[in-house]
Amino acid sequence: MSDPLVIFTPSGKRGNFPIGTPILEAARELGVYVESVCGGRGICGRCQVAPEFGKFAKHGIESKADAVSEWSPKEIRYTDKRGALKDGRRLSCSATVQGPLVVDIPADAVVNQQTIRKEADSRLIERDPAIQMCYVEVDEPDMHKPLGDLDRLKVKLEQEWGFTDVLVSQHILPNVQKVLRDGNWTATVAIHQDLETSRPTMIALYPGLKNEAYGIACDIGSTTIAMHLSSLLSGNTLASSGTSNPQIRFGEDVMSRVSYVMMNPDGRESMTRAVRDAVNGLIQNVCSEAGIDPNDILDSVFVGNPIMHHLFLGIDPTELGGAPFALAVSGAVHTWASELDLSMNEGTRVYVLPCIAGHVGADAAAATLSEAPHNEDELSLLVDVGTNAEIVLGQTTQTLACSSPTGPAFEGAEISCGQRAAPGAIERVRIDPVSLEPKIRIIGVDLWSDEPGFTEMAKATGVTGICGSGIIEVMAEMFLAGIIDEDGVIDGDKAQVSSRIFEDKRTFSYRLWETEDGPDITVAQTDVRAIQMAKAALYAGVKLLMEKHGSDQVAKIRLAGAFGTFIDPKYALVMGLVPDCEIENVKAVGNAAGTGARMALLNRNHRREIEDTVKNIEKIETALEPKFQEHFVNAMAFPNKVDRFPRLEAEVTLPARKQQAEMADGEAGAARGRRGGAGGGRRRRRA
Repeated sequence: MSDPLVIFTPSGKRGNFPIGTPILEAARELGVYVESVCGGRGICGRCQVAPEFGKFAKHGIESKADAVSEWSPKEIRYTDKRGALKDGRRLSCSATVQGPLVVDIPADAVVNQQTIRKEADSRLIERDPAIQMCYVEVDEPDMHKPLGDLDRLKVKLEQEWGFTDVLVSQHILPNVQKVLRDGNWTATVAIHQDLETSRPTMIALYPGLKNEAYGIACDIGSTTIAMHLSSLLSGNTLASSGTSNPQIRFGEDVMSRVSYVMMNPDGRESMTRAVRDAVNGLIQNVCSEAGIDPNDILDSVFVGNPIMHHLFLGIDPTELGGAPFALAVSGAVHTWASELDLSMNEGTRVYVLPCIAGHVGADAAAATLSEAPHNEDELSLLVDVGTNAEIVLGQTTQTLACSSPTGPAFEGAEISCGQRAAPGAIERVRIDPVSLEPKIRIIGVDLWSDEPGFTEMAKATGVTGICGSGIIEVMAEMFLAGIIDEDGVIDGDKAQVSSRIFEDKRTFSYRLWETEDGPDITVAQTDVRAIQMAKAALYAGVKLLMEKHGSDQVAKIRLAGAFGTFIDPKYALVMGLVPDCEIENVKAVGNAAGTGARMALLNRNHRREIEDTVKNIEKIETALEPKFQEHFVNAMAFPNKVDRFPRLEAEVTLPARKQQAEMADGEAGAARGRRGGAGGGRRRRRA
């Protein structure tokens, strides 16, 4: 019987360990960071982990409750002296492996936590919010005019602000009289009116003058959640915050989360609760940073891919797990924060942008609103690079969209030394084409590794792994240096040039960085294959849209998302992530989905704009397209087996293609034959 498989999330690192192995020991062997100050004595409590139970189809295992040991005397002693562990937590120095097991490393237990790089951009957004703050002076009660306090307030709203037939949120009714008296018969009314034709709704009431109101825009990604707090009156962004999506522990990609829902009766409820808890945490963070009360948040906009969209709204995403990939709701959603258990004012409204298609969600709609490819005269490509790439190709005459299942490799998962963007992660790489020696830059240190001072500055975090942008650069640099060929094979003959290339089982690997007190950071053949699969899926999706549009080139490329933001455009082209284009026309646009959400928050006309735009976008389902596989196979090569990249070749010297090299060898052989030289076509003399 083989040793049980142990999988750590969110990193995705895995290995087989004998029954009885402490979880802490398994984590250390796999390079998963778990802090332990007391040396495994069960005293410090810093090594807490959360075993996860259920069927995990993506990993092909069922993690049962008996897959981890019973509570030990160490843990009992710890809880007696230090207090109970959080629900579901165990001390990894004490808990042992007893069967196939999934273990989550909680974000609050990680020192080198992910750096969420999704700051709001600084563009000016014309303001026309759905919230209007209305100050009124209300007539005092008069026994000769027995009109209720609220009714006299509504009279003033009509007289002074023109609002008629105002709806009143239920939570306001019990407090109307107290608020009016506290304000000495003056008050500020928050009116919500999204559509010009809809009835205005009173959602908040304040005593006296209240000259500020706030809103949040939130992008719920598969991997990260980013939130921006804005003043609805000035339009300024006051605070931004981000966190890892806690749903990662249920599955690294969206389809594995659908599988979890299908296989676990409480799966949907668990993931909905997890994402809403994370959103509430971000609300507290941005309010604390800005110094405001969460009750002063009166409007909110949310975006996310279709499965994140459904889970956030409490909708079962099972139908999105297979054809025809039916959305429960595709149009914009209008609801209340209280209905979603969000920690804001009871009257706060929630607007969720429309989804484009079954796997092209509200986040792609928001990015489209932000970058407006549909308004371009030249053909423009917008790619939100993530676990599930969402692609929009368009100009004024036609706009198309699709998604492509790139998987989590770009985020560092499924890569042997991959990790999420955090201090200590390698994010930039250069390789000398002659010596094959590398130099690196890590997050948190502005120096290259060959510059004075790098070693000292890097001691604070260490060099811990390779994040997404670093993975792209090291692969591209290995290709440009000839370490890997166009088919993605690491050339073992290069071991004669550099000891950094070494035999690794039946293939070869490249040693990128040597560490003093841990495993070296290497790029294995399996890592190259994982990136090839991801980039081929992305390119195949783009290629399908270009064919549907009838075009063989694009004028502009915009890379969105946290990962897209930090990709060097040159390396994106060298890898063949996107089609050939002038390098200066390939630009990172940051968290375009977050920007689109802010636009919809601050100007209700943008809501109508994207609702109309989505109706006119032609949706392509890659899973049903017969040519997807052909494009995928061609895109496995660097940069592509079939498509040429003349604009890139004008800027970068690419290795000769195999076909060209073989043709050149054949022509040389034929020439030698004609000359009668070695290798020519003479008959062999019989013995």
